[in-house]
Amino acid sequence: MPVTNVEKDLDALTMTIVADFAVPVERLWNAYADPRQIEKFWGPPEYPATFTRHDVAVGGESHYVMTGPDGDVSAGYWHFLAVDEGRSFTVRDGFSTEDGEPNADMPSMEMTFTFESTPNGSRLTGVTTFPSLEELEQLIAMGMEEGTRAAMGQIDDVLADLASFAAGRGTETQILSDTQVRVSRIIRGSVEEVWRAHHDADLIRRWMLGPDGWVMPVVEPTAAVGESYRFEWERSGGGDRFGFTGEVLASNPPHYEAATEQMIGVEGSTRNELTLTAVPEGTLISTVITYPSAEVRDTVLETGMADGMESSYARLEAEVLA
Repeated sequence: MPVTNVEKDLDALTMTIVADFAVPVERLWNAYADPRQIEKFWGPPEYPATFTRHDVAVGGESHYVMTGPDGDVSAGYWHFLAVDEGRSFTVRDGFSTEDGEPNADMPSMEMTFTFESTPNGSRLTGVTTFPSLEELEQLIAMGMEEGTRAAMGQIDDVLADLASFAAGRGTETQILSDTQVRVSRIIRGSVEEVWRAHHDADLIRRWMLGPDGWVMPVVEPTAAVGESYRFEWERSGGGDRFGFTGEVLASNPPHYEAATEQMIGVEGSTRNELTLTAVPEGTLISTVITYPSAEVRDTVLETGMADGMESSYARLEAEVLA
């Protein structure tokens, strides 16, 4: 078990958990920063977590759901208050309602995670500060300590499984729920470079083309909340023209953006959430797409969407970020 010490200070209203790992501190940090990895251990084994948002930057948020063996659901959120990349982050942690909003009827707390090197690897120190003694006692009674120990007991397996999260695996698609899909790809470029490639019209024309043989006659990007974008494609010789438009709903450059997306001339839209995370190999692009129904989700996946995105991402690496 990685947990080496647990200390509760009723006067300071804190609970401190220390855990040691036989990996470099950078590897441990990445396990917490990468949404594909943290969801492998954040919930206890019988309540695995699914993260639908996880942008580790000041002003960023995490949204996750833990699902029990009988289908019961517990949802939570983080608001990132401070981030010192590779060393520490502080979040406001709380419970969420069914619609994803903070649950005012349940306690919230402040949590600081500190990562440091040790002679044998790395150490994680997590300090949780509660707003009152009553809420501290309530959460301890709910099994917070036991749940944290059980969750952290899974981290060693995630840390050992580096191959599943490394670069070179291409674009991967993961079904998160009946209506949500996450598309992930590691790009060999910085977060700032990848963000710019998603918002600069000249760069977009060079890489966001899908399979060979297509061009983009209309490229109208925006990063401003409330403004609309428009992209259109057609074959190199003309014909088969189509496009998408939508509105930017939220933006925290260069880490996070949420926008609607609607195919021009077609009813219905999706919500697309782009998160860029720095990883040792470059930048993890994680796009969570929320569809209006499972049927629409499956129809889109069957079109070969992931293959088209892989062609575009490969071109992004080769032609824009080379």
